[in-house]
Parts: sequence; C-alpha cells; structure tokens
Amino acid sequence: MASATPVDDEATLVAQLRAGDEAAFEQVVRAYGGRLLAVARRIVGTEEDARDVVQDAFLNAFKSLDRFEGNAKLSTWLHRIVVNAALMKLRTRKRKPEQSIETLLPSFLDDGHHEERFKSWDEPVDKLMERAENRELVRKQIDALPEGYRTVLVLRDIEGLDTEETSKVLGLSVNATKIRLHRARQALRTLLAPHFRSAAS
Repeated sequence: MASATPVDDEATLVAQLRAGDEAAFEQVVRAYGGRLLAVARRIVGTEEDARDVVQDAFLNAFKSLDRFEGNAKLSTWLHRIVVNAALMKLRTRKRKPEQSIETLLPSFLDDGHHEERFKSWDEPVDKLMERAENRELVRKQIDALPEGYRTVLVLRDIEGLDTEETSKVLGLSVNATKIRLHRARQALRTLLAPHFRSAAS
C-alpha cells in the first residue's frame, strides 16, 4: 500500500484532533483525503459513492479518536476505516446477480493440458500499476470484474491486506478467499493478456 502524504509529528496531530482543533482536522483531510478517495473509488467503483465513503469515514474516525491507540500509523488506521466504509456501501447497494467469470478462466485441451490463449507474464498487478502508462488500463480491467472478484483483488493485491484480514472484512473463510482471489487473478490475466502479450514475447 502506498503511503499517504507524511505528517511531521503525528502524535501532536492526534492530540490536536482529540482537543477539537479545526486546523488539525483540515490538515488530516489535506494530507490523506486524496489517497483515501482513491482507495474508496477502487472498491465502490464510482466517484460519487467514493466521496460519500470518505466523508463517512472521516466522520467515523473523528468520532472514535479515543479508540486510536497509536500502535499503527494514523494513515493506516484511516485506511482501514475507509475500506470498511466502502465495503458497507457495497452491502447497501441493491444486489445484482453476480456475472460469471468462467469464460475468463483457463480452459483445457482434449489432452488435459491448459490452453494458453496468450503468452503469459509474471508481473504482479500492483507492480503493473506503478507505471503510469499501465495504470488506467489495469484499473479499467479490474473494474470489468464482477464485484465479488474485484473487491477481493483490490483488497489483497492493491490495498495490501493479507489473506486473513481480507477474509474477515469480506465475511468469507480463508479458503474461500484464496479461491476467489485465485480466480480473480486468472480472470484479470485473461483481460490484460492481449495488451501485454507483445511485451512478454
């Protein structure tokens, strides 16, 4: 997970927040707002919902500052609150039937071997997204995944939650999370492969 804009003295900032200092609130929003908006957008998919999520998350964070113990960075704590708020937003949406990704998963030849439709590459999703020329393409293909697969991929491979944390926030078993993540990665590889096959040859 990329770090947010650094704050010089986090302990002082937290003390000012707890004291109700309005300038401290503004500093937090300026320092972390853009990064948190990007996190929310990746999970909920739309700018409007992402802005709602971040607004709710900041309100929840400021109300629960007494529960911030300082064991983690303020940015990490805010990140988790935004992730949870974004997942809550997804749960309140009218659920649409989940689209199948079977056509994006590896297929097999009659002899039992994998049918390789594209040349593969070994670069992880988060590394692909570090290059500006790839970022928009990768985001677009991630957005094309059904919600359940997109969410597990974003949480695990982009937001940096480990498998156990991801399973907890999604309400899935660790094994189910691993299976869904594996299938999401395979489906994303299929979507991205035509764009990267020349680079892999």
